[in-house]
Amino acid sequence: MQITYKLRLRDKHIADLTRQARAVNYVWNYCNHTQRTAARSCRRWLTGYDLIGLTAGTSTELDLHAHTIQRVCLAYAAARRAHKKPWLRWRGRRSLGWVPFNTGHVSFDGEAFTFRGVRYETMHLREIPTGAVIGAGSFNADARGRWYINLPVEVLEATSASITHVGIDLGLKDFATLSTGEKIAAPCFYRASEARLATAQRARKTKRVRAIHAKAATRRRDWLHQQSARIVKDHGLIIIGNVNASKFAQTTMAKSVLDAGWSAFRDMLCYKARLRGGGACLEVSEHLSTQTCSECGGLPASRPRGIAGLRERVWRCDDCGAEHDRDVNAARNILRLGQQTLGGGAHV
Repeated sequence: MQITYKLRLRDKHIADLTRQARAVNYVWNYCNHTQRTAARSCRRWLTGYDLIGLTAGTSTELDLHAHTIQRVCLAYAAARRAHKKPWLRWRGRRSLGWVPFNTGHVSFDGEAFTFRGVRYETMHLREIPTGAVIGAGSFNADARGRWYINLPVEVLEATSASITHVGIDLGLKDFATLSTGEKIAAPCFYRASEARLATAQRARKTKRVRAIHAKAATRRRDWLHQQSARIVKDHGLIIIGNVNASKFAQTTMAKSVLDAGWSAFRDMLCYKARLRGGGACLEVSEHLSTQTCSECGGLPASRPRGIAGLRERVWRCDDCGAEHDRDVNAARNILRLGQQTLGGGAHV
């Protein structure tokens, strides 16, 4: 399977990468201008290979790798098709730095990475498998101007040491509830920084605002990595509800939903289950998972319903008399549905 290593580069490389990023922006804007002209004059939609032909021979003048220019052209064409627009936004100073590279153009000697004859040193080295093939990746800058290298690497899948199964129900009051009864509290990193963020915004300190957002995102990502690694280590099969984060992000709960990071957490669980545990991660529908009794499987009249039912954290089933914590009950129903989807399994 393929995983991506993200490593922070030393600050001494900022000037060189920023220069390359500006050249990349120039190529992107040229593609955008050419596409807009073609769309207005003859309603023609240029492909990535059309743009590659128009930018051929410009690598020396732009001081960019030829394959970097090709990657930019292909990325622009793919983005335009995905957004279903005749042309896209321009890339300027406010755009985060981005320098793509192709497969085999970055080498690693155990201490630093070499690209276009330049050695790029990282802040902290991670163990990259010896002889690993580095795929097409990129250099990226964050909102604080720090640069990272993203390295897609093919690795062998491990054999799972754990055979236990667990269901996970995602939420806002508690970030995640496991079918074992464990609850993971929501850290709310963005909410914790709102006061400082409001002060910086009123003072129009743009760099400070970006730094606060970047710090909250970094803390959230680190916390999600810790929680996902722990769950994958303890369980061989992980079944998680397919809560629609983008749908909730259009409601009044948008801040809390985006602060939770549900989608990133699911992605981390899936790739770590295959990589570290050799297990599996399955997404199932969470429809009626809270209202269904996990003991008898019925839909009793006493079940919590609608918005008003959100206040009922504990409820009793009229059919079998079982008392449920609403989140633990949902996690157990998610586990049962996942096991049925896979053809049965042990009951937790």
